[in-house]
Amino acid sequence: MARMTIGFGIGLVLLGLISYFVTARVSVTALIPAFFGIVFLGVGMVMRDEARARHAGHAAAMLALLGLIGSARGVPPLITLMQGGEVERPAATVAQSLMALGCLVFIGLGVKSFRDARKARTP
Repeated sequence: MARMTIGFGIGLVLLGLISYFVTARVSVTALIPAFFGIVFLGVGMVMRDEARARHAGHAAAMLALLGLIGSARGVPPLITLMQGGEVERPAATVAQSLMALGCLVFIGLGVKSFRDARKARTP
C-alpha cells in the first residue's frame, strides 16, 4: 500500500503541475492536486514503517475521501463537456474530475487492502 500511496501522490503532483501550466499559471488553485499529492507522498513514506503503516493507511484513506469530496463538483461540468456543451473553465473541470476519479479508485483499493489485512490477521 505504501508504493501505491507514493505513486498516487506523484500522479497528483503531476496533475497539479500540468493544470497550473496549461492554465497559463493564472491561479494557484490549479496546484491543489499537487498539494494533496505532496501530503500523499509524505503519508506513503510513513507507511514504509511497519509499526506506523496501519495508522498511515487510515490517514491516506481519509485524505483521499477529503480529496474526493472537494473535487467531485467537477464531474457534472465534465459530463456537460463530454456532451458538447461549454463550461467556464474546462481545464479546471478536467483536473477536478481526474482527481475525483483517482481518489475514488484509491479509496476502493484502500478498503480492499484493509480487508485483506484483516483476513490475514484472522486465524
